[in-house]
Amino acid sequence: MAQTRKTAPSILEAVKNLKKGKILPLYYFFGEDTYSLGLGIKAIEDAVNPFIISDFDKDICYSEDRNLQDVINAARAFPFGSQKKLIIFKEVEKVKDKKLLEAYIPSPPEFTVFVLVHYGVITNLTSSPFNLLLENNYLFEAKELKGNNLIDWVTELVASKGRQISNENAMLLADISGENRLIIESQLEKIMAFLGDKKEITFDIIKDVSSSFKEYTIFDLQNAVFQKNKAAALEIVFNLLENGAEATFIISMLAKYFISLSRIRELNEKKIPDVEAAKIIGTHPFYLKNFQRAAVLFSSNDLIKAAEALLKADVSTKTTSTDPKTVISLLIAELF
Repeated sequence: MAQTRKTAPSILEAVKNLKKGKILPLYYFFGEDTYSLGLGIKAIEDAVNPFIISDFDKDICYSEDRNLQDVINAARAFPFGSQKKLIIFKEVEKVKDKKLLEAYIPSPPEFTVFVLVHYGVITNLTSSPFNLLLENNYLFEAKELKGNNLIDWVTELVASKGRQISNENAMLLADISGENRLIIESQLEKIMAFLGDKKEITFDIIKDVSSSFKEYTIFDLQNAVFQKNKAAALEIVFNLLENGAEATFIISMLAKYFISLSRIRELNEKKIPDVEAAKIIGTHPFYLKNFQRAAVLFSSNDLIKAAEALLKADVSTKTTSTDPKTVISLLIAELF
């Protein structure tokens, strides 16, 4: 009989408890969502800082500068006059012998809050020391928000700022930002400054803000691809890269676009209503008509060619040191 795969609770659970004043002596954060990792670290600092009166009782260090045993020894030492000491040890994924934690996990001192930050996934939570961390409720995962969970997060974030946004426009904002919560927050800061006394973030406001900052969005790129305008597509991808977008983000959003084109034909044949079709392919209803037009212009062979070009570009960004602009330029050339 197959064993159930072990999973760690979300960092958001740790954040929730920290806000209630429940501070653990040990935290091991891991995962690929840097936003959640940063959120967890900040929540711990906010909770522990009131107990610290000496700068000597707060230490943020990296595995390339300190070895794990030295940091463990520091965690066992009493504070310099503070009620608690805080140690944040980053890039633990680079530490080879993590089993040094085995002796610390069962009885960590209550006067120390020891935070270990592991940037990346852990493939086997049954191996040591992760099994011990999990058993003692010290292990937390930075899980990326996707789909409806991400949309809910956007609407809650907007509500916390005293404004409103519909689910459709929250989806639009997430798509423009590549589902990256740091970028979403950055876009929201611009929108808030643009809103004035208005209470609702509408489709037109999101579009106007992008235009006012002379920034292209992924939808501008999709439109250029739909029109098969290579010059415009190149101008847009270079603008996106110059404004901080990663090549992997551009590739993934184009991949999502071509997957949507392959699905739209089926939805049209089934006569699915436009609003529902937009939800299924994950776009704002305003942009659905462009998908429907593009689905007619791109043949099955065109979609296969696009898939091959996107795979080639994705492999290139992950396995070579080729400049992102070069990778994306070659991708655009192969798409037309």
